[in-house]
Amino acid sequence: MSLPTKQPTDHVLLSIRQFSEKHPAFTLAGLRHLIFLSEERQCSKGKLPGNGLKESGAILRCGRKVMIDETRFFAWLDQQNAVTQRAAA
Repeated sequence: MSLPTKQPTDHVLLSIRQFSEKHPAFTLAGLRHLIFLSEERQCSKGKLPGNGLKESGAILRCGRKVMIDETRFFAWLDQQNAVTQRAAA
């Protein structure tokens, strides 16, 4: 019995450092901050929701290694920008 094969996807996975070097507008510290805020966290006022970056599939973890899916990251960024523009209107 053969296992079904998956079609190769066009994911461009980059480490945080590689992503920052390829896109200098995003600093290492800034990317780490976005990744930290991507998960739900507890504060003195209760639970704070994540920023949606993890749910978008842009952040992938393999052990301690954190990888960024370039396509999904920019799709998430476009979505965040659209939400901000709608709120301002």
